[in-house]
Amino acid sequence: MKTAIFYGSSTGNTESAAKMIFKKLGGEEVLDIFDIASVKVEKMSEYEKLILGTSTWGDGDLQDDWDSAFEKFKSIDFSKKTVAFFGLGDQEEYPDEFVGGIGTLYEVVNSQGAKVVGKWPVDGYYHDSSKAQDGDYFVGLALDDDNQSDMTDGRIESWCEQIRSEILG
Repeated sequence: MKTAIFYGSSTGNTESAAKMIFKKLGGEEVLDIFDIASVKVEKMSEYEKLILGTSTWGDGDLQDDWDSAFEKFKSIDFSKKTVAFFGLGDQEEYPDEFVGGIGTLYEVVNSQGAKVVGKWPVDGYYHDSSKAQDGDYFVGLALDDDNQSDMTDGRIESWCEQIRSEILG
């Protein structure tokens, strides 16, 4: 069964990251990719392995399309799924809520016992706190295209190599 990427993007940055991840992991030969704005969230039930991406808005809010689908998202059974997360945020403007959106998605998935892969070190970031942080790691890949866009490609490359065997194997 293929792996699927589901992402929500308001400004295009999360969509760009999703497409980079899609390409780095092998494209349509091994993955499907969906914008959460144009697919029913229940589609996730068809996949055993998921990569979920969202941006974070304001004081740690989910991206609008994820927010609209969130109640249905919570009803999906993630107990037998492997899930990785990536998220975008602005650590300078929102140092206390950096990539908090993936923390919100993670809480649902983790509470159901999914196998979560792709933790990412907090080294190299200068935020104060994050709902997506667990000790010295984020629960998934953290990207800041507003302040560290020069690091995005390298971070995506490294993260894809890190999760490749668990998410595609």
